[in-house]
Amino acid sequence: MSSRTERACMLCGLIQPYKKFVDAGCPNCESVLHFQDNDDNQVQDCTSPSFEGLVALGNDNKKSWVARWLRIDSFVPGIYAVKINGKLPPHVISDLTEQNVAYRPRDGSAED
Repeated sequence: MSSRTERACMLCGLIQPYKKFVDAGCPNCESVLHFQDNDDNQVQDCTSPSFEGLVALGNDNKKSWVARWLRIDSFVPGIYAVKINGKLPPHVISDLTEQNVAYRPRDGSAED
């Protein structure tokens, strides 16, 4: 990415401009992260400007081994980060656990 206004969602890996996370939330994670209902701190806490590798996910993502490997095969088409530097804050992880949402850090520390 040429401009570093892009950020990656730390839950799903979707990359989009910071302003889009603030204005529209994350199309994959909005129901659990609630970017639109919170102030900019939620976007700051749950997205990262530091990520590595890009994967373009199209409409036919169910057939993509890369999408399955990254566990993004059920997400909306878009550009996704392979690795994201940073982790969700403990209070967000706790909220996700209460909602029965599994969090798998995308920083390379998670073990299968």
